[in-house]
Amino acid sequence: MHGRDIDTDLGDWTLERGCEMRGDIVRGRLYGPDNAPLVVVLGGISATRHVADDPVRSRGWWSRLVRAGGAVDLTRVRVLGLDFAPAAGADHCPNTITTTDQAKRLKALLDAHDLGPAIAVIGSSYGGMCSLAFARDYPSAVHNLCVIGAAHKPYPIGVGWRGIQRRIVRLGLAAGRPEDGLKLARELAMTTYRTPEEFADRFALSETGSDPARFDICDYLGSRGDAFAASMDAQRFLTLSESIDLHRIEPEAVATPTLLMTAISDQLAPLPDMRELRDRLAGPSELYTFTSLYGHDAFLKEYDAMDPRLTAFMKEALS
Repeated sequence: MHGRDIDTDLGDWTLERGCEMRGDIVRGRLYGPDNAPLVVVLGGISATRHVADDPVRSRGWWSRLVRAGGAVDLTRVRVLGLDFAPAAGADHCPNTITTTDQAKRLKALLDAHDLGPAIAVIGSSYGGMCSLAFARDYPSAVHNLCVIGAAHKPYPIGVGWRGIQRRIVRLGLAAGRPEDGLKLARELAMTTYRTPEEFADRFALSETGSDPARFDICDYLGSRGDAFAASMDAQRFLTLSESIDLHRIEPEAVATPTLLMTAISDQLAPLPDMRELRDRLAGPSELYTFTSLYGHDAFLKEYDAMDPRLTAFMKEALS
């Protein structure tokens, strides 16, 4: 199924914390029937507007769930994916952007193309944080909310881990080796996205080299670092990583009916925080949990675990 890109030019504007955004083009991609109800799908900081499979753009990052006949059924709804700011390869990258700023950009895109309100906004990881900000600031623009692996605030150890990652990237920039900094930061990040149990089950600690010794788990993490460094700009990473740590939402300010979903093993959006969010939300709320070896990455892996509840959520939203 072909998608089509849409955009709106916000030009230069001042972000929530005083930074200037210059030449901001908000870009999204629409899939599904033109007159169908709208669903917005937002992912992590590495996600793009390419949510579903597309003959023009190949694989979408959530295409197992967003497809014809899927939990988010492209024969029944129109889906919008979004590129987060700052844009990849932008000449100017603000030092600081917040989830509130990202929500404002989404609202501008919806208004520019007369797309709203959305029957549902579904956000995972960073996209879940932005979804909460969107529902708080624009309650009439969304009827239902689904937040996966994201809470109303970052977990302290996650802030610590990301702070180390940013310092690694800044060392790489100072040394004139930004790709190496990004690679190492991503290797560290992968150990926080997954679980120790998954790594224990997956790797035998077999040696893959010597002098110095290398091991299969290190080769895997290195490959993930290489892939990330090839697709992410260093300054853009610094801005988006910090944006996660700046995220703060008062749950009492969100009255939109909300489904929360999380893997019990998620180290970055742990179960106590998700329970607190559920209990403090002003509107109807439910917390759906499932087991997974994949931790925070479960939203990109555990499709069978998420599919039934997400299918029911979409049925409720369409009704």
